[in-house]
Amino acid sequence: MAVEPVPGEPAAVADLPDGRALVIADYHAGLEVGLRYDGVELRSRAAERRETVLDLLGRTDADRLVVLGDFGHAIGDPGGEEREEIEALLDALSVPVVVVKGNHDGDLGGLLDGRARVDLTPGHGVRLGDVGFVHGHTWPSPDVLAADVVCMGHEHPMVRLEDEVGGARAERAWLRGSLDPHPFEAFHDADLTIDGELVVFPSVNDLTGGTWINVAGQDFLAPFLPAGLSAGQAYLLDGTRLGAYRQV
Repeated sequence: MAVEPVPGEPAAVADLPDGRALVIADYHAGLEVGLRYDGVELRSRAAERRETVLDLLGRTDADRLVVLGDFGHAIGDPGGEEREEIEALLDALSVPVVVVKGNHDGDLGGLLDGRARVDLTPGHGVRLGDVGFVHGHTWPSPDVLAADVVCMGHEHPMVRLEDEVGGARAERAWLRGSLDPHPFEAFHDADLTIDGELVVFPSVNDLTGGTWINVAGQDFLAPFLPAGLSAGQAYLLDGTRLGAYRQV
């Protein structure tokens, strides 16, 4: 398959025409700064996040990194710790980087401009060979939707699991299934070539929280969900299939 999750990790590998890409979503550099404004004191985990990406690149033998949006956390211009974290990661990388612009990446272009081998795509995404990449806060372009597989972030899917004695834990999850063309054709007001698969990535940053897929009252953030993935499966990071995501 063109896109395969890395077992046990919130990341996947995509086979592209010019090589192999490690794909992650929602890095949210500098998240701890934002949490401090809300009164939550946490030390920076920037070094750990950077080492996670470098380790995954080495383990997967990937020759490119694709970030599915929200590379940074601040809505505006990244500054201070967030800027330092992004720059330190980019300085440590030896592979080209594609960043799909997310809703938290409003002024990221000013930081990335002039950096060799770093491309920032529009928010409607980009298609590389048979794989489309989009953040998910806005509608994908028709070209992205024509891909065999469309990868998106934004949702940070989470599942609440309970045991027989009432204990509960939260787990990050993948969502995967066939794209339903109807909402996309209605939005673009056109007949589109849509016969691919949608993969909704868990957040690579374990502090983000996310959309609970099996808790009543939770709504999706993407304007095309759940309609665009009317049938799909949920999986844990270790590959455990939970079944239809709307019935977990």
